Amino acid sequence: MKTRNVITGILIFVILVGAMIFIKYFTDSDGNKPFVGKLTTVYVATGGGKEDFLNDADVKKILRKKYKLNVVFDTWSNGKTITKPLIRESVGLGNQSIVSEMESGKSFSINSPGVSKYDALFTSDQRFYDYYKLSPNKEAGEADRYTVLDGGLTLNTPIVIYSWDEVVEALINEKIVTKKSNNVYYITNMNKLIDYILEGKKWKDIGLKGLYGNINIASTDPVSSSPGATYYGLLLSVLSEGQVNTANVKANLPKLKDFYIKSGYMNNTPADLFERYLKTGMGGEPMIVDYEKSMIDFANSSPDAFARVKEDVRILYPAPTIWNSHCFMVFTENGAKVYKALNDPEISQIAWERYGFRTGVTGGNYDVSSIGLGIPKSITSTVTSLKMNTYNKLIDYLKED
Repeated sequence: MKTRNVITGILIFVILVGAMIFIKYFTDSDGNKPFVGKLTTVYVATGGGKEDFLNDADVKKILRKKYKLNVVFDTWSNGKTITKPLIRESVGLGNQSIVSEMESGKSFSINSPGVSKYDALFTSDQRFYDYYKLSPNKEAGEADRYTVLDGGLTLNTPIVIYSWDEVVEALINEKIVTKKSNNVYYITNMNKLIDYILEGKKWKDIGLKGLYGNINIASTDPVSSSPGATYYGLLLSVLSEGQVNTANVKANLPKLKDFYIKSGYMNNTPADLFERYLKTGMGGEPMIVDYEKSMIDFANSSPDAFARVKEDVRILYPAPTIWNSHCFMVFTENGAKVYKALNDPEISQIAWERYGFRTGVTGGNYDVSSIGLGIPKSITSTVTSLKMNTYNKLIDYLKED
């Protein structure tokens, strides 16, 4: 009897261990849909603006089931990928003894023994993608970099201006905005709108007597915010008539500084600005700069709230506009597997339909009917993203007293 109990206990133990192994290696993140194969863990340093997409349960399932990948997306600011060693310990993860040594002032690099390296970098701004592939400027304190094996544009969303029906009608009357087919609105005279702001023209001067103060377009701060910097890069391109060179930059920086001063208070994050736009309405934020993806994400995540503002909000597409491109760069074979997976058609469909990211070929055609707003199927009128040194000149000039 005693021997039988011992055998029974051993069998129960073996069954429990087997169940634990099955749950760990043969189920998805919800623990209820089996798949075959052990997962490969891949570490990716990741810029902001795409957290909800990367945390989407269906995206994770595809990565796990189809590609056998457990991808860890560590949060990094774009700037720190240049100035800090791109290891997990730089953001407090990985080897905690090394983290403690770094906090005590000891220096480490991507080549130091024992550090936790990354397989890939997923920036949220193309200028950092382009710049990372160059040799580090040691005199400026830049960190050593990995060799980039592959990569490219992965998620794209254009800069747009969100406004309201009455404001847009006034801008149409001013010959600044043009309404095209499928209720898509384009800013066809961006220079005139910039001049109105620089001249201090008031809302009442264009027939909006209910709005107080000067015409303005709220944006995030270009000095501290990547979206704001991208927007000011677009303004510089527009003022330079698409020919951004040393002479044009020097000539137009004073205008942009004046524009910056007249813009007044600025939010530091696009999410805060977009929320303020929706909550305060036309009287609080007549016009703001943001990404196209924000409204699509909002429509899908908060359908009831979207339904309440759908008839009043307007999306204005500057002609030309500029892309905010999230770029993926590969350092290892495992990083290449993630790059391939993120271009999977199923994942691309989720990226667009739920989160508003245009994927694949820039400017490709997309089904926009489900949102019911004026969103073009393709984006064709764009300017090229500025190089890092041009952005640095622009931002440094804006910071000057």
